[in-house]
Amino acid sequence: MAEAKSNGAFDLELKRLEKRVDELLNTVQQIKEENRALRQRQETLAAEKTSLLNRSEQVRTRVEAMIGRLKAMEHSA
Repeated sequence: MAEAKSNGAFDLELKRLEKRVDELLNTVQQIKEENRALRQRQETLAAEKTSLLNRSEQVRTRVEAMIGRLKAMEHSA
């Protein structure tokens, strides 16, 4: 009789551990998906930053050229 109770307790503990392992596996999967999404977002933001830096440099160059032309016009007038 005592053996049946200990087997029952063992089975109960085994079920509890199995449930916990399943929960942990689900959590790991969720974290992996979140990590993948964050890495993709980081890559997108890095590409956007590069694009904005390039555009900013182009605008800066154009503004400097305009300033140079305005100064040249000022000196020739």
